[in-house]
Amino acid sequence: MIIDIIQIVTATALIVAILLQNRGSGLGAAFGGESNVYRTRRSFEKMIFYATIILAIIFFITAFINILI
Repeated sequence: MIIDIIQIVTATALIVAILLQNRGSGLGAAFGGESNVYRTRRSFEKMIFYATIILAIIFFITAFINILI
C-alpha cells in the first residue's frame, strides 16, 4: 500500500520535472535546425536535471519492488 503511494507521488514529480526542462524542441529542432548544439546547464537547470535522474531511479526501484510483492 505504501509502495503504491510512493510510486504515484514519484511518477507525478517525475512528470513535472520532465516538463520543467525547457529544451526548445520544436519541429525545426527535430530535423537538426537548432542553432546551439552544445550548451552547459546553469544552476536551476542542473538541479532539475539531477532531480529527474533521481526520481527516475526511485520510480524504477519502486516499480521493481511492486513487481516482487
